[in-house]
Amino acid sequence: MKVLLIKDVKSLGKTGEIKEVKDGYGKNFLIKKGFAKHATPEVIAQWEEEQRRKAEAEAKEIAELTALKERLQELEVTIAKKLGNTGHLFGAVTKEDIAAALKNGHGIEIDKKQIEIKQPIKMTGKHDVDLKLGHGIHATLHLDIVPE
Repeated sequence: MKVLLIKDVKSLGKTGEIKEVKDGYGKNFLIKKGFAKHATPEVIAQWEEEQRRKAEAEAKEIAELTALKERLQELEVTIAKKLGNTGHLFGAVTKEDIAAALKNGHGIEIDKKQIEIKQPIKMTGKHDVDLKLGHGIHATLHLDIVPE
């Protein structure tokens, strides 16, 4: 019996491979547990179509993220914070502050988990922050921290 693997099976193969297995193993374990489907021409064609759609969606998402990266690197986001007695910021600039400034000032929604601050920002002036957009695409955001 030929089966199309839907999930990786440790001793058999990886997702998307077509394997020849014994009937009992194929029907009673692989298909019953949802690891595989019977490899008919229709199932194989459906699998290939699904993989093509996923690849197209991923290519579209990568193109959108690349355009977002270009836009983010051109921006300079200004954040106003209170100053303490010593001339330093009262607290630090947080990921939430940066995400809110991007959303309110430029209409760009970035999840705070995508923002990477290497050292806490506790001084006024210009700072660079790394944004992990996904699919290995990183952007550098230029911040200008000013006193309130």
